[in-house]
Amino acid sequence: MRQEVLTWQDVDKLIDELLPQMRGSFDSMLMITRGGLVPGGIIAEALDIRHVLTAAVRFPDMEEKMLAWPTFLQFPEDELLRGRRVLIVDDIWGSARTINTVRGRVEAAGAYPHVAVLHYKPAESLFKNKKPEYFAAVTENYIVYPWETHRKTMDTRLIEPMPG
Repeated sequence: MRQEVLTWQDVDKLIDELLPQMRGSFDSMLMITRGGLVPGGIIAEALDIRHVLTAAVRFPDMEEKMLAWPTFLQFPEDELLRGRRVLIVDDIWGSARTINTVRGRVEAAGAYPHVAVLHYKPAESLFKNKKPEYFAAVTENYIVYPWETHRKTMDTRLIEPMPG
């Protein structure tokens, strides 16, 4: 699998491709942590969505991943979603376990979910009968977004101000 390292300019182009697709109005946005935070913030600003929520989902590490039940580390209360058109945002649709788990819970809350991602990877999807409503690009590459770079390995200590 080929690795594709994106720049911030690449992300801007993907967002510019995605925004015109979203003709409907959305009452809310639900960003999936961590990958959906950056594109979700940009999209929320562009579409003037002010009711912005987050969802954090963790699947346990198991040999048989299909049998794993997710843990919702963070998820909005049903009353924050009920009756709303919710734009669910993540960076990539790979296996789509997390996205479709979130989508199912949004539907169960009585809301109307619509999924937006920067990249759609249909060959990796475990959900062959579903796809995101909005996506900027189709790929088979391993994508590295600019917010995933190795900042944590860099020396980021604060420099003490000079006396004076």
